Formats: sequence, structure tokens, C-alpha cells
Amino acid sequence: MRRIMVSIISGVVFFQLFLYAVTAKKWEIRGKEEFLKGEFKGTSLSFEGVLSLSPKEDKLEGPAEEFFLSLVFSPEGDAFLGTGHSGKIYRLRKDGKIELYFQAQEMDVYCLALDKGGVLYAGTSPGGKIYKIVSKEKGDVFFNPEEKYIWDLIFTDTGELLAAVGESGGIYRINEQGEGSLIFKAEENHILCMKIDRAGNIIAGSGGKGVLYRISKTGTQSVIFESPYEEIKSLILDESGNVFLASSGSTSKLEEEKSLAVQSAPETETTITVTPEAIPTEDISSSKQPSAIYKVFPDGISRRLWSSEDELVYTFFLDEEEKRLIFGTGPKGRIYSIEREEEISLLVEKNCEQIYQLIPFQTRIYVLGNNPSSLSIIYPEKRFDGEYLSEVLDSKSISSWGRIFWDAEAPSGATIQVQTRSGNSHLPNQTWSPWSPPYQKSSGEQVLSPKARYLQLKVMLKTTSGKSSPLLHKISLFYLQENLPPAITKVELLAPNEVYLKPPEEDEIIWGAEGELREAGKERDRSYLMAKRVKRKGFQTLIWEASDENGDNLLYSVSIRKEGEERWRVLKERTIDSIYAFDTQSLPDGIYFLKVQASDALSNPAGRELKTEKISRPFIIDNSPPVVKNFQALKEGSKLTLSFSAEDTFSNIEEVKYLIRPGDWRVVFPEDGINDSLQENFKFSINLVPNSDNLITVRVKDAYQNVSVYRQEF
Repeated sequence: MRRIMVSIISGVVFFQLFLYAVTAKKWEIRGKEEFLKGEFKGTSLSFEGVLSLSPKEDKLEGPAEEFFLSLVFSPEGDAFLGTGHSGKIYRLRKDGKIELYFQAQEMDVYCLALDKGGVLYAGTSPGGKIYKIVSKEKGDVFFNPEEKYIWDLIFTDTGELLAAVGESGGIYRINEQGEGSLIFKAEENHILCMKIDRAGNIIAGSGGKGVLYRISKTGTQSVIFESPYEEIKSLILDESGNVFLASSGSTSKLEEEKSLAVQSAPETETTITVTPEAIPTEDISSSKQPSAIYKVFPDGISRRLWSSEDELVYTFFLDEEEKRLIFGTGPKGRIYSIEREEEISLLVEKNCEQIYQLIPFQTRIYVLGNNPSSLSIIYPEKRFDGEYLSEVLDSKSISSWGRIFWDAEAPSGATIQVQTRSGNSHLPNQTWSPWSPPYQKSSGEQVLSPKARYLQLKVMLKTTSGKSSPLLHKISLFYLQENLPPAITKVELLAPNEVYLKPPEEDEIIWGAEGELREAGKERDRSYLMAKRVKRKGFQTLIWEASDENGDNLLYSVSIRKEGEERWRVLKERTIDSIYAFDTQSLPDGIYFLKVQASDALSNPAGRELKTEKISRPFIIDNSPPVVKNFQALKEGSKLTLSFSAEDTFSNIEEVKYLIRPGDWRVVFPEDGINDSLQENFKFSINLVPNSDNLITVRVKDAYQNVSVYRQEF
């Protein structure tokens, strides 16, 4: 009864493995992390991972400039645009006309500001000058701090202009007459951004170490927060006195957790001197960088709201009405929102790499993008159509596609359709199939794309109303890999008579020599490093390595063939071990080959299994001892002269010893000085000691440890 039960259990295990291997695999896009791997064209993604249409966006005509760096609106509704690499400032009139407003001598216009009278001020770099531009083409240098960079400009309630500068790292206060003085000098090389709180304090962020400062009206200075990143690129204040800041660049050696809660130190009168730091270059074409957004409370306690290892925050603003923080990143050109400090949604993904500046104006959001440069407006209402392009599915081998289905909500007038395409290159190109006809049944349709290794999905969302949108929660499809043959990558023969003993938890059983079929894969965890390597006379051990691209469980068989014969004779069938040891003493001496066959029959139905074979190098089976021939012993007094030859058919002579009692065994070398041939000749003399026996024993051992003994009286 017990034997029957074991058979039943083994059969269940085998059947489960069989079912698992041939079951179609499922690819599913569900949740925010999975959806974010794709591309968004007119679509948004909520913090819950639901895909919908994005806010409506209109592209504005802009000047043909390489970079757009700054934007400010006049009370009349005109916009002034600062550019990069040309030093030009344009006026974008509310009627849509674009005109060159001012040409600066420096390359980049990083900041613009308007005074209460609507006069425009521009901060330029490198060369660090501030221009006052009273009308079109009429502007002069208003203040020259003799700094390399002007990073930010803001006006105080009293009409004074504040300028954040680098590379000496400070803030200047400039009166209406253009007379300025340094009111703050940081330890870092750059002050990148600043704001004024309700009490009139200046809140400033630095570059070099990423420190947030407070400078009071009286000039007292304190550190509010020390970021673990190199820069604080942007900051904003809310009505409650909280500071939101965007920090980026390589993290410092400080542990980030320790940096998140820096208490405000008591304000003191201090003199801060400059310590040279690396100059942060404002490279808006740079690649991936780590960054984070923090909220710093009035008591100095901070909280990280968002972070990324490969997206860099360039800009953000606080939407007080909607109670959300909206920020733009690179290098994917994405605009996100944070609601209730933890609900992060993707609003828009643009076809530029960087969202460089977001400027709220009235009910709209103006967007400056770069690489390529672009200017657009985002509206509160939804678009009427949009697309989502998934990441490319790699099925690892040529696959057949099953059914595709999705979970969605489509209000009246809204639709969701899906298309697929397939190909055999990891990036879609002209060799891929065309997009399939649209699938429209969310309950499931057969994928029409041809068999291939790679597949991509396109989701199309449409609506007839800008107030509602279809919602996609998840999308799934099944696929079945075409069966690929296993691959045997290595076949190795151990030296004759060498075997592995199973690891210590088992008895000393020669590994591979015996054992029943066990659950597939169970023994694969064993390592040869754990096994003991020993000598066992007559055994030959074969080890191999094999893999299967489908992940199938493999069965092996081992066969042997003697040189000159055609037939392979099976030694072992249906083993899951990748080692086999056998006793060669049941076979005649000669030159042999071993063949390993790997089959994926465990994981495929009958008729679909595939096999692979690999043949070992030739090896010798030698179980016959060497022989001693032409033995002669000549005794003259106490001197004994011996001569003989030792011969073997297949392996070289390894060792020869003689014994004359009561002495010990003594090694003797052949006439040519080295044992390296099938036949060796020996001739030597022995000085006999008194009372020596008149019987000499010669023991000859070949390379396969076969031993013969020859005795003769003298």
C-alpha cells in the first residue's frame, strides 16, 4: 500500500509540473509602476494607476531658439520669454504676435521679473548682469554684481530688487537707482532660487550642498534644512509658512534619513565665508539625475513627498485652489501632480525631454519645454482623444499570442480601443508588423499580430465631452512560447576513478550512480563545491551543464559508444541530475565516447518535446593491469642486478616499486628517467644487506591505477 501511495504522489507532482510548463503565460499592465514604463500621448495616469485622457493642451508658436529659459506675464496679458544661447528676450503678445523685445550681450536669460510699474528686468549669464528694459529695444545694464551667474530675481514689497547669484554664492539687494549691496554670502558657490515669506524673510536655496536658508530683515541667517542632494533648484511657500523645495544632483555622504529632520537653529548674527565648491552647470540637456521634492514645516521638520533616481525636477508651483503641487521633470518631459502629500499622478507627457518651467496664469498653465524647445498651454478641461504606448513585451522566444482583454470604464460618448504589433527586434522598426485592427471588446479578443518574440500595445482613448474620460484600470494578454530545444553548454569528464560523494546530509553514495526519478529541479540546487571529490577504482564520472530558454524542466539520458562501433548503448535514462558516474569494469578496455541527451519532455505534451545531444571527448577505459616481461635477476656476491620491461595496452606506466624483505618498498625509475609511455625498460643494481630474502617482488601501476605484481627468486 505504501508503494502505491508513493507512486500516486509522484504522479501528482509530475502532473503539476507538466501543467505549469505548458500553461500560457500572462502579461498584464496594472498599477502605476507598470503603466509608467510606457509612453503617454495625451493621456494621464492617476495615483491609483488608472489611465485616462490628459488635460487639453495647445501648442503656441514660439521663436526659433535652441532653449527657452524664463517666462513672465505683464498685467496686460503679454508674456516675455527669455532664451538660451542667443541672449534674446521676446514679447509674446496676447494677440499671438511674436516680436524680439531685447538683445542681451550674454548668452542665457535665466530669470525675468516685472516691477510694480510693469518694467522688465532680466538676469543674464554667464557674465552676470541685470538689465532694466523700459520698452522694446531700450534697455541698459541696471546692476553688475561682477558675478558669473544671475539665477533668480524677485521684488520686495518696498520695490527693491533681490538677485540670487553664483559663483560666489550670495544675494544682492538693489534699490531703484541700481545701487546694490551683498546682504548674504553662503558657504556654497551658488544661490539658485529664493522667495519672500509673509514676515519679509528671504528663503533661499543653494547649489553645491543643497542648503535651505532663512535671512531675516535684520540680516540674521539660519539653516532651515540641509538636503542630501547637491542643489535646491526651486522652492515655493504656502499660506501656512511651509516650504516646498525641489532638490537634485548626486546625493551627499550624509544619510538621507538623518537629513530629513533638521531643526531650525536659533537665528544669530554670523559671518559666513565662501568655501570653494564645484560649479553646478545649468545643463538642460543633461541625462538622468536623481532628485526629490520635500516639504519643510515651519518648525524645521521635513518630509519627502516624491523622489526618483532617473527623473530630474526642474520646476513646480502650488495650485492652492485645487490643493495640489504640480511639477515638471526630465528626461521624459513629464508633468506630475501631488495631492494630499502622497497621491502622485501623471498629468501630461510631452514630446520634449525637459519640462523647464511651469507658469500658472489665470486658469491656465504655461509650459516651457526643451530638447526640443516648445511653448504650450494646459487647460482645466480634458482632451478629446489620446494614446498610451506600452513598453515592449519580451516573451524571450518566438511566441503565439492568445486573447487580449481589459478592465475599463467608458461613460456615455467615451470609447477605448486597443491595437497590437509584433516583431523580432527589441526596438520597433520597419521590420515589425503593422498595427492590428482595433480590438473593441474588453471581455476579450484574439490577438491578430503574427507570431514573434516581441509585442507592443497601443491604447486609444476617445470622448465627445471635455468633462469626462474613459478609464482604463488594467490590460492583459496571454501568450505561449514556441518550444525551443534545450542547450547543452558543457560536457566534462573527470579523471579516471574520480567521483563526487553526495553532500554531507546524505550517506556516502556515489553521486549520479543511483537514485530514482525525483521531483524535477530539486537536485539542481546542489553545488559540486559542497560535494567531496574522492577516488573510487573503476569509476568514470561525467558532468554537464544545460539550459532551456523556455524555462522547461529537463530530463537527461547518457549513452556510450566504443570507438569503431556505430551503436550507442544507453547507460542511464530519465535522470534530472547533471552528473552521472558508472563502473567501467563491466566494459572491455578501449577508447569510448559518452553522449548526453537533454529533453524537455517533462514540460511539453507528447509530440512537442525537443531534444539536444552533445558528445564527450574520447576517453579510455583501462581495467587491465600492466605486465612485466623479460625479467632477469643476476646475483654476484651481495650485488643483485635486475632488468625487465613493464607494458600496458592503453595507459602509460605510472609507478614501479620493488620489495626485498626485510626492507621496505622502493621506487625505481626507468632507463630514460621518466614514466611516460606504454612500455618502459628498467635496469638497476641493488646492494643486498645481510640476511636478505632471496625473493624479489615488483609492483607495477599504470595511470588508471591498475596494479600487477611479479615475483621471482634469485
